[in-house]
Amino acid sequence: MPPTITAFESSPDRGRGQARDMRVRWALEEIGLPYDVRLVSFAAMKQPAHLALHPFGQIPTYQDGDLALFESGAIVLHLAERHDGLLPREANARARAIAWMFAALNTMEPPIVELGMAMLFERDKSWYADRLPILQDRARIRLGELTRRLGKADWLDGAFSAGDLMTVTVLRRLNTSGLLKEYPDLAAYVARGEARPAFKRAFDAQLAVFRAADS
Repeated sequence: MPPTITAFESSPDRGRGQARDMRVRWALEEIGLPYDVRLVSFAAMKQPAHLALHPFGQIPTYQDGDLALFESGAIVLHLAERHDGLLPREANARARAIAWMFAALNTMEPPIVELGMAMLFERDKSWYADRLPILQDRARIRLGELTRRLGKADWLDGAFSAGDLMTVTVLRRLNTSGLLKEYPDLAAYVARGEARPAFKRAFDAQLAVFRAADS
């Protein structure tokens, strides 16, 4: 039996590939592991059956036999540690790739998500015009640090790894903000990730869900 992941029945991102199941789909495509997808509604996500898999009532979840996981980073790390293609074999390079996974989620993503949420849900608030530049500058700090480290390299630490997969998916959350255009090396880095065949397969699979829901 292939593993099963959960995804939005009707994704808020309207098929842009930014829901967090995209990370797991991409990882599964990179390692060539077949998988099933169970779509869940927002109402179902708060029901006991789903909360037993994800205590915070979110997606994605991952089930493989008697193993059930939640949190996209934990799922991708689990897959990367058990299959070739997402982590280097050399011990130090492997440790660095895992460090980049944590950096993507703990250092890069928080200011980027905060900016995105403000742009989505706070535009009508009286403080929005004053707060937006603050949030943009917080994101710029991290983007500046990352672009200095990346430079002109193709990937963060040698060959493509799960660290790049997580970082690219985080940076893609800036697509609607326009900030990524200020950092051409990072924009090119994201484009390289999006050009990978495994990414394209994962993106098309997530987009197909939106199109089916919208038809």
